[in-house]
Amino acid sequence: MLIRFNIKNFLSFSDREDGRSEEFSMIAGKVRSKKEHLYEDGKLKLLKFAAVYGANASGKSNLVKALDFMQRIVVSGFPEGHTDRYCKVAAECRDQESYFELEILLNDKYYAYGFEVILNQSRFTSEWLVELTADNKERLIFSRDIVKGTYEFGGAVKTKGLLEKLNVYAEDIQEDSSVLLLSIMNQNKKTLYQQFEQAAIFQDVYMWIRNGLDINYPDRPISDYSYMAETENVEEICRIIAAFGTGITDFQMVEVPAEKVLGHLPKKIQEDLLADMEKKTVDRKTELDEAATGIIMRSNRDFFILNIDKEGNMICRTIKFSHGKKNILFELSEESDGTVRLLDLLEVLLSESGKTYIIDELDRCLHPGLRYKFVETFLELAAQRNIQLIVTTHESRLLDFDLLRRDEIWFVNKRRSGESDIYSLEEYNARFDQKIDKAYLEGRYGGVPVFNPVFPVREV
Repeated sequence: MLIRFNIKNFLSFSDREDGRSEEFSMIAGKVRSKKEHLYEDGKLKLLKFAAVYGANASGKSNLVKALDFMQRIVVSGFPEGHTDRYCKVAAECRDQESYFELEILLNDKYYAYGFEVILNQSRFTSEWLVELTADNKERLIFSRDIVKGTYEFGGAVKTKGLLEKLNVYAEDIQEDSSVLLLSIMNQNKKTLYQQFEQAAIFQDVYMWIRNGLDINYPDRPISDYSYMAETENVEEICRIIAAFGTGITDFQMVEVPAEKVLGHLPKKIQEDLLADMEKKTVDRKTELDEAATGIIMRSNRDFFILNIDKEGNMICRTIKFSHGKKNILFELSEESDGTVRLLDLLEVLLSESGKTYIIDELDRCLHPGLRYKFVETFLELAAQRNIQLIVTTHESRLLDFDLLRRDEIWFVNKRRSGESDIYSLEEYNARFDQKIDKAYLEGRYGGVPVFNPVFPVREV
């Protein structure tokens, strides 16, 4: 689970007036109500939901992009266009360090992982991973000062045998300021993790960043619908879908001609898909089920699963939906944009513990009442799971103390200079009998647009 995220010198985020990084936190405040919204382990209380508000161009989406950027760097290296992502409000930011740090709850322990990087030069200057203790102390796992050419390992990873291997890996990249040690530790290191269980922390943190942090944008599909393709609890899914007023009463997986699906794809993609399918078939020497070896293809309005059966034939399936009592099936492309958006969001409601979902613009294509219902349903289900959902939104109906806690509401506001500030409603100590949505729209907490006259009156 996410504890905190700190960012500095990235897009519209510069630094605070005291020079510190901007901070987004899922640590619970002093609110006493709705304790079922929290994860508690006796040492820490974490929120399971947060709504981030702000005017258009205030920087809400930049918070999502910052998390996405950090994830991409760790998993895949520098993404395209990274040299231009520093905060441009001041000329000196161009050659200054950008700061990224995640604090996470993992396997009942707390960790902080981060790095500093000069984006314009594609050059990391430092990297660290520490365990955080309940008394606010840090236990070093590793740190790199890339500028000085030094590094250090600590704690359990200093085990004899493992430390020697870690020193070799660190030495190999010590003069390469374009790579992260955490990334290197998750490339072709299977035998290392089999040999030294103490090394698992490198893999666990990496896998949480790669898989535990699920980031979604409004113009991309949120789900690959694997929850529909693999689950046996069809009735439960249909019940949830129907509860949101979509009119869908049932769904089925039906076969479609594979050539019809592949025929619309470019030749190169067809070849890559077939090669991948053949590899999966060869690898299926152990008795895996058919779904485990399938390839899921998902676009905004289409969904297909490709499999190769035991005889080597390609099987293609898609999903179709029933409305009402008549057994008439409709394709995904025939459903409304709002229904498709909701079907995507269902994955969040059906997800098991352990994931932190980030959804930019929850409002997209959804009726205001449905947005409220979705958040309300998530909070009911999250009471039984250690799962988090963070959304950016303009939906003022969610600003309701009957639904949310004060510390679950965040704002992003842009200064006159162009930098974005992040802050929580908790800082305002708003009364529980106050109409928060009205106060927000009146500009009491910032994060709303400030208008000038569009057609100023001309003096005659």
